[in-house]
Amino acid sequence: MSVHRLVTGHVSAHLTLPDGLDTSPARAAGSSLPGGWHLEPAPAGTAAVEVTVGTPTLAADVDTVRVTLPRPAVEAETLAYVTYTATERARQQQHRVTVHATALIAPGGRAVLLLGDKGAGKTSTALALAMRGWVHAGDDLVVLGEMGDGLAVWPGKPTAAVRDPAQPLAPKPQYALEPFATAPAPLAHVVRLAVHPALTTAALTPAVPLPVNERLRLHELLARYISGLPTPLNGVTCIPYGPVWPLDTPELACWRHHLIGRLAEGRFDYLYAPGPETAADLLIKEADAG
Repeated sequence: MSVHRLVTGHVSAHLTLPDGLDTSPARAAGSSLPGGWHLEPAPAGTAAVEVTVGTPTLAADVDTVRVTLPRPAVEAETLAYVTYTATERARQQQHRVTVHATALIAPGGRAVLLLGDKGAGKTSTALALAMRGWVHAGDDLVVLGEMGDGLAVWPGKPTAAVRDPAQPLAPKPQYALEPFATAPAPLAHVVRLAVHPALTTAALTPAVPLPVNERLRLHELLARYISGLPTPLNGVTCIPYGPVWPLDTPELACWRHHLIGRLAEGRFDYLYAPGPETAADLLIKEADAG
């Protein structure tokens, strides 16, 4: 076994791997993860994540997450996805969390976090904002957490899948987001977005007080990458089945509850717009006014 320092998701952890492992597929897949996926030499020490070859299993104790993967999976992109999620516990212990969201940094240097279901218009609105001078800070995956006395966004996934209107049934190609953030930014505004052409006007409605349903959605959002390991341990190219492996602890659940309270205390709005351009216009107007 060989010991490495794994740097991913803006945290680092000791990672123990079988000797002679081909990690090039994981390195390539890691380029689309928040903070990347990098291996560096490390002295021997207690492994925060330990990977072995065999029948898929996962076990977690106070110090170490132990993952067993079949040989084809451990030498595939699965290694990056599984070990990223295995480090989510370390991430949350440092008061950061991976969230399904899109984030941008306004010209003034403060971040806006866009929430919404798949197809809500997060990516298209982000692209419209970037055309107006905003900086991308992650599409679909972003790291949110506490920094000093406030909340902050760390750079997330630096690529976005954008459908070609001329080929609506073709797979979405991936594009590098530019310009892209290189450092965390203080969080100024959380927006749950809904872009739909059936809407006639754009509107921004404060979520004050934060509804119970919104708190439940935030609870699910913040627990998504630690409540279970979503990548099947037999490999993402195989049939996607298998148990969900929990990594959570009561202490981290209490911290996420605290984080929801902090989000509720800040600027939190619902934005409805007929298109991404009108949504971007309204967000720019609010940022300029604030």
